[in-house]
Amino acid sequence: MQTYLRGRDMITTQEWTKDELDTVIDVALDLKRRRALGEDHALLRDKVLAMLFFFSSTRTRASFEAGMAQLGGHAMFLDSTSTQIGHGDTWKEIGEILGRYNDGIAIRQVDWGIGNEYIRAVADASRVPVLNMQCDWYHPHQALADLLTIIEQKGDPSKLTINMSYAYAASYQKPISVPQSLILLMTRYGANVRLTRPPEFKLMPEIVAQAEENAKKAHGSFEIVEDFDEGMRGADVVYAKAWGSMLTTSDHDESAKISEQYKDWIVDPRRMEMADEDAIYMHPLPADRNIEVTDAVIDGRWSRVFDQAENRLHAQKAVMALTM
Repeated sequence: MQTYLRGRDMITTQEWTKDELDTVIDVALDLKRRRALGEDHALLRDKVLAMLFFFSSTRTRASFEAGMAQLGGHAMFLDSTSTQIGHGDTWKEIGEILGRYNDGIAIRQVDWGIGNEYIRAVADASRVPVLNMQCDWYHPHQALADLLTIIEQKGDPSKLTINMSYAYAASYQKPISVPQSLILLMTRYGANVRLTRPPEFKLMPEIVAQAEENAKKAHGSFEIVEDFDEGMRGADVVYAKAWGSMLTTSDHDESAKISEQYKDWIVDPRRMEMADEDAIYMHPLPADRNIEVTDAVIDGRWSRVFDQAENRLHAQKAVMALTM
């Protein structure tokens, strides 16, 4: 267990050691237990987290805000459209000024080709830790919640086959940050990770290369599958969601047209029966019901989506408590 992580940024889990990530999970479990027992854990009393959102949110805002309150601190919500960002506040002003007012800065900026670069620039200018609430490349706190959920529900990840699969969605072309963060983190833990996706829905080559290297080091495996049913077979964890074809086209309308070819990439009971007998279904939410996944699955015996959503709170509290 690592005992000093003060001041560390959390932009991607790939920049933390395995021992440091183990510490996050250990602390998350402890804080979850303490909340269940009603024990005080105001570890960040009088501290303030600035939360800057360029995109709307339900779970991310609610979990960070509730988490700071439960830790005894305060979360300051900042909508980019109601700040001076549009009138001249650069990443330098945001990092320098918010870093002097607050004890941490959390940012959600998922614009393709902009988000990660912006968050890193703010981190360079800030004297306090910067937490990535989702960018165009990474969603680290979702991945940490996913890891916590998998450990609780299925045990040692190194014994598991995890199918990170594309699923069709009619809604906007969603970022690739969730699948990229999941394959990076679960390969660190020695899982047998499948990336199941159509050829047009590739992830970034450098991220895939990192996942492959992680798998080698952790004695797990990583494979890419282009057939939806093949990816489902024998999986212990089915994590199926939509993402955009950013690496094929930057045009959202064109990406949506490409997606139309894969309307049959939906998780239904027949597909879940292809997975392991005790398989679980996961999704970061919101899901396009009866498009990405049927009601029978997301509301059925396989689903752990609400446990997964709850664990956003506990994993994020652990990161905040350790870094702030």
